[in-house]
Amino acid sequence: MVRRTEWPEETGDSGLGPSEPRGRGRRGRRRGFGEQDSGSPAPSRAGEGEPRAWRAGGPDGDGAPDQGGEPDRDGESRAPRRPERETDPAERARNICLRLLTGTPRTRKQLADALRKKEIPDEVAEEVLSRFEEVGLINDSAFADAWVESRHHGRGLARRALARELRTRGVDSMTIDEAVGQLDSDQEEETARELVARKLRSTRGLDRDKRLRRLAGMLARKGYPEGMALRVVRRALEEEGEDVEELGFGME
Repeated sequence: MVRRTEWPEETGDSGLGPSEPRGRGRRGRRRGFGEQDSGSPAPSRAGEGEPRAWRAGGPDGDGAPDQGGEPDRDGESRAPRRPERETDPAERARNICLRLLTGTPRTRKQLADALRKKEIPDEVAEEVLSRFEEVGLINDSAFADAWVESRHHGRGLARRALARELRTRGVDSMTIDEAVGQLDSDQEEETARELVARKLRSTRGLDRDKRLRRLAGMLARKGYPEGMALRVVRRALEEEGEDVEELGFGME
């Protein structure tokens, strides 16, 4: 027959007395969330007991010391991390240019302006940009040709507006003249007629002079010469049956 042993109730003593079995009282009860083990002292403040270099390592817990070069966990001194502005400026310039050129062509001036904003020295920027031109990563002539092709067929811009846009992007005058020279007057006028034909329907119901001013003004904003704009609009209105003999030539 096995005799059952009755354990006496706890008396509230903090230590293990003769009435509490060894090894059972500490494992018999789970500690709640955040509860300290009675056998280990609780730290008086956050981070106490940790090496200073580990506390300075930041939230990623990599044990890296702060910028003062304090010893890390192994007791060895680490050099402070160098800020980005102290890295090789030429390497920074190359990275900036490559990032800007990804997916979008840029002119040399656009890239030079971006490097200046990043405080890249002028002589370093000049060297990097010249190297990019040598390998074909910067090509203002190709940029201008593609710009004219895209903006004329996509937005209906005339030569004057295209030249203005290229000038603001730093393309030189000779390159601009060569690029916009792809368009001639006949091609410009054909595009102007297409633009007026698309806009003409929305002006129906307005009086004749107002229609003329609105349509001719739209062409003028896209860079078409005034004489060409008025000629194209008058022809379009005449084809709709409007009397264009005494039309005024003022524009909105």
